[in-house]
Amino acid sequence: MPNKITQQADLMINKFSEIYKRIGSNLKRERKKARLTQVQLAEKISRIDDAKISNIENAKEDFMFSTLLEIANGLNIDVEKLTKKERAVKKKEEWNDEQQSRI
Repeated sequence: MPNKITQQADLMINKFSEIYKRIGSNLKRERKKARLTQVQLAEKISRIDDAKISNIENAKEDFMFSTLLEIANGLNIDVEKLTKKERAVKKKEEWNDEQQSRI
């Protein structure tokens, strides 16, 4: 039977699920960009293990903002990269193709 704290955490995750998914996706992308496994990233960060990183990447766990700050520090990035929404950015080639078709 879940305790009250677990139930509160589940409510928070459900209420903000899209934000947790975005942060998890951004974390996974930035970790892979840094060519780190979850275990390797966890080794760079005190108090956070690879299971916690996995849970954050998969939007399965509520976490404190200080945890995001520590993860960003471990990845040597600004915490904004973990929280921001992706913008649709055209690749340079697509832009060039579009410009060529206008000529």
